[in-house]
Amino acid sequence: MSLYRAETRRLAKRRFTRWLLLGSLLVLAAVAIGTALSNQKVGPAQVAEAKAQAEANYQENLRFAEQERQRCETDPSTYGGDCSQLYTPTREDFQYQYFMPSTFDFREKFGNMITTLAAILGLAAFVIGASYVGAEWTSGGMMNLLLWRPQRLVVLGTKLLAFLVSLAVVAVVVAALWTGAFVLVAKLRGSLAGMTSGAWQSVALTEVRAIGLILVAGMIGFGLAAVGRHTALALGAAVAVIVVFQFGLFAVLSLARVPFAEAWLLPIWIVAWMEKKVTLENTNACDFSVTQGCRPEQLTLTWPMAGGLMTLALVLVIGAAMWTMRGRDIT
Repeated sequence: MSLYRAETRRLAKRRFTRWLLLGSLLVLAAVAIGTALSNQKVGPAQVAEAKAQAEANYQENLRFAEQERQRCETDPSTYGGDCSQLYTPTREDFQYQYFMPSTFDFREKFGNMITTLAAILGLAAFVIGASYVGAEWTSGGMMNLLLWRPQRLVVLGTKLLAFLVSLAVVAVVVAALWTGAFVLVAKLRGSLAGMTSGAWQSVALTEVRAIGLILVAGMIGFGLAAVGRHTALALGAAVAVIVVFQFGLFAVLSLARVPFAEAWLLPIWIVAWMEKKVTLENTNACDFSVTQGCRPEQLTLTWPMAGGLMTLALVLVIGAAMWTMRGRDIT
């Protein structure tokens, strides 16, 4: 049996991998079911009911305003002495759209669902990747494997390849099921209006970026555990980045009034990758315009910039994993 097939089977048969993947799928299923239950199909009956509610609310507020006006005319001093300043409701303030039930508009809302998919599977991929190689070191399996295949870089590279291919297959299948589930939700509890060929192409490209993010998360988890030769190092590094780098550094930069401090937050770059761009504003400074006055300075983070940052992180982490595998003793 080839090393690649052996590593693929080893990964697939790990109970931790199966249970964590199953847990992730259950969370995704709960999100889909919750979305279906919290939305409903909108038709003429719902529109008529919403218009009736808007009219009833308008009439109620009109009666309340009239009562307030009568009290003001009786004792103007309690209302500042000027009854003409009292608010009078208008029909435009009570649009029936405000009273419409929640409905799942696929074109408008599915983008957020793709981000949810990327976040849940990305976290699972990070932990599975870290435990896959970390457990090999702590159990002594890596040392035994190198007795059979003494080529260190080939062994680690094959493990990474087997993990990536398996993760990519799972991500593609789950993404397809995720899309199908929400198409069904939209048909039964919402709308597919506006889903042209261009809109479907945009959905497909967003899902490709989501799968790329999942693969990157898995590789970083794998690489960190390979460097530390323990699953805990990858998880500890993740906690350190979130607690120290994200919250700590952001707090310091905010207190120092550093422009665009949000750019140091990892979630901002993830949003830029998934939504193609994010525009930050520096409210402490502005560009003056004779037509628009003082406008805050802006910084736009784009998906190619986020992709470059992820590529750099991958090169550093995987490069460090390969270097330590080649240079350190196998103990």
